[in-house]
Amino acid sequence: MSERILIYEKNREILTFLKSFFRKRRKSGVEFVQTLASLKEALSTDSNNCIQLCIVSADELQNLSPLEGRPSIIATIPPNTQTGFKTIMKYGAENYLISPFHEGDLEFKIKNVLDRRQMVGLLKKETDNLQALIELTYLVSSTLDPQEIFYLIVKKISEVIPVTRCSIIRVDSDKRYAHVVSTFETPLVKNIKLDLSKYPEIKKALVSREPVVIKDVTTDPLLERLQDIISPLGIRSIVVIPIIFHEEVIGTLFLRTSRAGYAFTENEIRLCNAIANVSANSLYNAFLFEKLESEKLRFEKLAITDFLTGAYNIRYFYHRLQEEFSRSERYALPLSCLMIDIDHFKEINDKFGHRTGDTVLREFAQVLKKHTRKSDVLARYGGEEFIMLLTQTTETGAVSKAEAMRSYIENYKFRSLKGRKGPTVSIGVASFPNSRIKTNEQLITFSDNALYRAKTTGRNQVALYGNAT
Repeated sequence: MSERILIYEKNREILTFLKSFFRKRRKSGVEFVQTLASLKEALSTDSNNCIQLCIVSADELQNLSPLEGRPSIIATIPPNTQTGFKTIMKYGAENYLISPFHEGDLEFKIKNVLDRRQMVGLLKKETDNLQALIELTYLVSSTLDPQEIFYLIVKKISEVIPVTRCSIIRVDSDKRYAHVVSTFETPLVKNIKLDLSKYPEIKKALVSREPVVIKDVTTDPLLERLQDIISPLGIRSIVVIPIIFHEEVIGTLFLRTSRAGYAFTENEIRLCNAIANVSANSLYNAFLFEKLESEKLRFEKLAITDFLTGAYNIRYFYHRLQEEFSRSERYALPLSCLMIDIDHFKEINDKFGHRTGDTVLREFAQVLKKHTRKSDVLARYGGEEFIMLLTQTTETGAVSKAEAMRSYIENYKFRSLKGRKGPTVSIGVASFPNSRIKTNEQLITFSDNALYRAKTTGRNQVALYGNAT
């Protein structure tokens, strides 16, 4: 795209500088105009095929501001003027020159303005070229929210084609189950699980990788065995369009209609097929995003969970302990810690083997979880030891809770031991506030000391730190 620089300047000093500059520059497309009328006339011609830049005095900006599609402007500020900057700010010139004038400064500012206008022009051209594609992909490119992408697609289809149901189906890798991730009836519907053995039309589309069209569900042999289920629904016609991305079927569009005597037309099928093709990339990304989010949550859980028992790991426990202890100090809230140990656990490993021992640990952890509130934190401390943080729980409440767990486990029948007598537990309890507990580490240390006393004085009992110590 060509460049055109129009210069209208009445100040002799500035005019001399500009003429000298452009004489050395020897740039084509530079025009010095004598009057404001000549400038306006020049601006009104050849504006579509070139980038126009005006170099004018700041005093003339107000006369250019009403022009529609005003060009880029470099305003000149005469020496010893008091109003130049105010005018520039008022009328929004893109750049300015101020005395003393330097050729390097003008060169930079011209390049800056022209480069910016060149970029704007290129972007506009690209936008125009992509307008047709934007019309087809607008629905799937207007949001980054996967669920919104799903809903926009099915909603748009339902606006174009009169259907009773239009859904997007995501298919599991084993092709046994699918999930309705969106349906146009409501944007809240998602992840409804479908057993594909009850949807032979979807299975056929997945296998054939071609659209499956059922014009009349009452006579089509594919759905013969499902007539008792379909007939009460009033469904007349069904179309299943596979969504294929990089040769892989990642899902389907699933359309139904209940209009009497109506079947989907060829044009409607082609439209749905085109929508499936156009939206395949976005749908794949949306499916992938959901999968990654699910995997992220799973890995986050694994990072704070003990693999064997499913209880929290000790790293996460210490993190929560710091938070809860600080909160207890700040707001004078009680906080208790239970150190729990399975009595004679080594005998279980020696007698039944380590595999049975691991099963007992998992079952034991599940029993403890049943006695854990949402606000509490249960973690595996190591080996057969577990630790439980009881928020806003006094010493009396903690002892009562520990005794209830001890009694429950004493009478609990472990499935993995097949009727044989199960293990008992010893529990040490420490609570804050306590005059001897100053830090969160001391809360754990003192509950561990209490556990040691419970084990050395007979096991299968609850010991409170501070009693008989």
